[in-house]
Amino acid sequence: MTLPAMEKTTTLSYPETGVVITTYNQPEWLKKVLWGFEVQTQKDFEILVADDGSAYETREVIDWFSKNSSLKIKHIWHPDEGFQKCAILNKAIVRSESDYLIFTDGDCIPRKDFVEAHLKRAQKGFFLSGGYLKLSLKVSKVISREDIIQQRPFSRKWLKQQGQPFSQKLIKLVKNPYVAGLLNFLTPTRATWNGHNVSGWKKDILAVNGYNEDMTYGGLDRELGERLMNFGIKGKQIRYYAICLHLDHPRPYKTPESMEKNKAIRKRVRREKITRVPNGIEKAK
Repeated sequence: MTLPAMEKTTTLSYPETGVVITTYNQPEWLKKVLWGFEVQTQKDFEILVADDGSAYETREVIDWFSKNSSLKIKHIWHPDEGFQKCAILNKAIVRSESDYLIFTDGDCIPRKDFVEAHLKRAQKGFFLSGGYLKLSLKVSKVISREDIIQQRPFSRKWLKQQGQPFSQKLIKLVKNPYVAGLLNFLTPTRATWNGHNVSGWKKDILAVNGYNEDMTYGGLDRELGERLMNFGIKGKQIRYYAICLHLDHPRPYKTPESMEKNKAIRKRVRREKITRVPNGIEKAK
């Protein structure tokens, strides 16, 4: 078995970058996420909030950050017509002015090096696959702006002090880059397109026509990744480099019917090696 080479520290030139954040009626969680992007080590990126029909409270949060922070935010919104995440994501992709896109959710607080972790490893012909550490509802609620500025929630000790149950998954908060590299190399988890923590080149996403708007909740992100792989784009694992914390919340839009429908779509994509869908960014006539 060949171990991964140690990463070199060099001065890098990063591509024009956009961070796409999906949200729906979770303004308090979105606020915590945007606090996380305020303290990033890499500052040069646009934010596109892909809003699947939230009420005015979410707009108020975004407007406040637009006026009172250095974040460059675009609010992409459409009326609430049920779960239409794929459609709003496609609109955000089109609105982006960047060559490279990082995707995450409005319930995932990024560690301060989250954007940098993606950009340092961006590579032609690849997408980057990250993960998350899921927090309890109790800990999700207690996290403050000052906690995020000080990066306390990314400490295993701090989380346990707040009541986060012990789990082997806390190893995801590893800070040593050499240990992180080894864990990425050893993990049995495949590199997949995970909507909460993934990045890729906009031209590749456009080539496969973006997200499949025939899909509702359940595997919609994975399906895009499977089409990218059919197109020749490979996935690279960075789950121990790019760290984010998932805030707890209910999922009323998750139904057995939507899960089964999406499983059938994904099965066909894999079986027939489909790369481009008709109901994506461009609509078949």
